[in-house]
Amino acid sequence: MDVAECVLSAGRAVLDMVEREWQPLSPGELEQRLDQAVEETLEADLMAKLKTQPSPAVYVQLLQNRVDVQPQVLQTALSPSEEETPEPVDSVDSVDSPAVKHIADLLQSSKFRARMAGRARLSVSHTVLLSLTLLCERISYRSVSRRFHLEKGNIHRIFFSFCERVNTMEERQIRWPVGREAVQALFPLSSLEKEQEEQQGVPQVLGVLGHTRIPIRLPIGKHDVESTVPEVKRMKKEAHPDSWLNLQLICDRKGRFLHCRISKGSDLDRGSSVRDKLTQHPELMPSGSCLVARAGYPLTAQILTPYSGSLRPREELFNRTLQEHFQILDQAVANLKTRFQRLRYLDIGNYDRARAVVLTACVLHNVFLDIGQAVQGEVEIEEAITREGEGELDDEGIHRRDGISDLLFKNFDSGCT
Repeated sequence: MDVAECVLSAGRAVLDMVEREWQPLSPGELEQRLDQAVEETLEADLMAKLKTQPSPAVYVQLLQNRVDVQPQVLQTALSPSEEETPEPVDSVDSVDSPAVKHIADLLQSSKFRARMAGRARLSVSHTVLLSLTLLCERISYRSVSRRFHLEKGNIHRIFFSFCERVNTMEERQIRWPVGREAVQALFPLSSLEKEQEEQQGVPQVLGVLGHTRIPIRLPIGKHDVESTVPEVKRMKKEAHPDSWLNLQLICDRKGRFLHCRISKGSDLDRGSSVRDKLTQHPELMPSGSCLVARAGYPLTAQILTPYSGSLRPREELFNRTLQEHFQILDQAVANLKTRFQRLRYLDIGNYDRARAVVLTACVLHNVFLDIGQAVQGEVEIEEAITREGEGELDDEGIHRRDGISDLLFKNFDSGCT
């Protein structure tokens, strides 16, 4: 055998070895092997450092949990930055134990199997901790970079990967109650003589429909002097409509979101999608139930809105009755913005990414309620958004509203006498 044949034979042998080793592996398996190799390297480096210096309890805990970060991360992540003092709200300090673990478990059990960005540098629990830091505090990427000892670009990738994963849980966490669950969610329209109202046909309420606005940074080319101001209080009416997002919500009496629709500020829809959905699927509303919404939303047999214009006593009583329910939604929105301070102003000029962050906050709002970690925000005037005049009216809705207002007024008169 000459030299050329020997070289050819050796080359074929090498190719066969490479194919046997790598060809059967899928892209996902290759990424998993890469992550495992990086984790083993980082853990070996951490073990070497521990042999040369004292071992605080936090170091031992990091090793037990196989947390792939620098040892100082946990301590610094749970303490506020010295240069930036966060507002006194529910921040990372109060969600570092049960909430982080619960959210991490939800992420790991989700059907979304794509690899989370930054996994080679952070465990899932610390990815959650970092993302909650960005959501709950009005803090810069630079401060988060110092706190978690990561470069800013990697923090950006980790955070939006986290939002993408949480968004996939929307249907599980923000869902419309059906069947027995829907019946149990109903609550009285009025606090006056509840039993008598039920007997006389006054409906019960399934949820409160309304909306709020989330200020965002305009995309390049649409900047306006007034629209770049970060606070809602200072936003002018003439600001560019896409300098905020419309967040339409339906919440139950506990402030849990049953429906969430996020659109650009130029989208002037007020409940038409909800109206159409209930028209096509009337079984979604239990018998004798309704939604309540402010003026500007469509009045239908399923959605009750206040009277407008010159009001008679029975119409004023009806409006006062609905106003009690609007406070439920206002409080839920205040709680949302109090917990997730970044919603006060999203410095994001990309609509899809801004929407992903807002949806993440809404999903996690329900998650926190499920684990009993509620916050109490202060309702601001800007959050009680109203719209003058009535929205679309249909004959069935007008007839039902008039009948209910008559019953409420009749019960109110009989109670006074």
